[in-house]
Amino acid sequence: MALKALDIFKLLPKTNCKKCGCPTCLAFAMKLAQKQANLDQCPDVTAEAKAQLEGSAAPPIRLVTIGTGNSKLEIGNETVMFRHEESFYHPPGIGVVIPDNLDDNELNARIEAVEKLQFVRVGAHIRSDIVAVENVSGQADPFAKTAAAVQKLDLPTVLMSKEPANIDKVLESCKDKRPLIYGASADNWEKYAAIAKEKQCPLAVSEADLDKLAALTEKVKAAGVEDIILDLTSAGISETLQALTAARQLALKKNVRSLGYPSLAISSSAQTAGEQVAECCTYIAKYAGIVLTGLHHPEYILPLLTLRQNLYTDPRKPIQVEPKLNQVGTVTTTSPLLITTNFSLTYYTVEGEVEASRIPSFIGAIDTDGTSVLTAFASDKLTAEKIAAFLKSDAVKDKVTHKKVIIPGYVAVMSGALEEESGWKVLVGPREASGLPKYLKTVWKSE
Repeated sequence: MALKALDIFKLLPKTNCKKCGCPTCLAFAMKLAQKQANLDQCPDVTAEAKAQLEGSAAPPIRLVTIGTGNSKLEIGNETVMFRHEESFYHPPGIGVVIPDNLDDNELNARIEAVEKLQFVRVGAHIRSDIVAVENVSGQADPFAKTAAAVQKLDLPTVLMSKEPANIDKVLESCKDKRPLIYGASADNWEKYAAIAKEKQCPLAVSEADLDKLAALTEKVKAAGVEDIILDLTSAGISETLQALTAARQLALKKNVRSLGYPSLAISSSAQTAGEQVAECCTYIAKYAGIVLTGLHHPEYILPLLTLRQNLYTDPRKPIQVEPKLNQVGTVTTTSPLLITTNFSLTYYTVEGEVEASRIPSFIGAIDTDGTSVLTAFASDKLTAEKIAAFLKSDAVKDKVTHKKVIIPGYVAVMSGALEEESGWKVLVGPREASGLPKYLKTVWKSE
């Protein structure tokens, strides 16, 4: 059973040396109890205390790293079942499976397609961040050739094969890349574990029954492999979802160490593209550490990346942009000035519509703690006084010579107060950002 913070504190040095990064030993003990710290962070803990604390110090789900350098993927080390309880910290890897039976032209086209699976959304760069090579041919040479070709993507790699010898051959040239070895089962785990231990690579193990999977991970760990991924892909989406959820619950709630590893799920290629997208979205939400699919077109991958981005942000800290005066296009001192909040989704939606209008404009992002227009207005974070202070700031005075400002249509009620407070003429813009292009081309130009 996991120890409580005070029980852990009694076994720590109690020197408050701050070497662990916490202000006091008690604070460090609380982090250990919440599985948010590792006992290795304390350099002065005794061997005896370390032995007693081992169960409490280890995170309930191990942090596993795939790949190296800036492109490495870290998954696991989650501490809650639901995002609203705290936050999710390590976004799942979303990747495309590339078979090794493609001809050269098809392979190059597939690699180019994967390379293009990167987008900018609400100011953040998002992309498919892992690639899998599947040994469909069953032969070593095509497998090695395809694995070598995908290295140009500079992404963490999953090597999928039912033949340990084929895995071993590929690793001769890319073991330093720390790929994920995939294919260990109850029948062949010894060979895969030996390869993973020798090459210092993480290993994915597969077993449909969770009890048998727990026993298998114990064997693999005893063989010297610490970094393990649980392949929980089952016959259908329902069974896979149940396995992913059950493994997470057992690791977090029951402290079942043999299931305390990140998981992997693969979408079924037998389904339509739409069904595969829905299946992948399910696995991203509950609770795969890696989601692999054969889909490689941007219209299918973008929804997955968007969902991941939405889920793996701290719900206590909305995504924000810097509150300031921004410029869209080649502005002049007479360009229109629009007001919005510094909530990223709101700001970039407005910016996109202003760009679509092709009318160079200023956008004033008001600091509303990252809340949307209506939320900020209702909570007094978007007020006439705050906007007036912004309009009177040097940043605006130096860039804008006219005295006209466009506010969101949803806060039209503040226009009178804003005019009195600022001395500017207040124009009420459309309620929805989609109406901005027409508004700027008609209403603004007529002013």
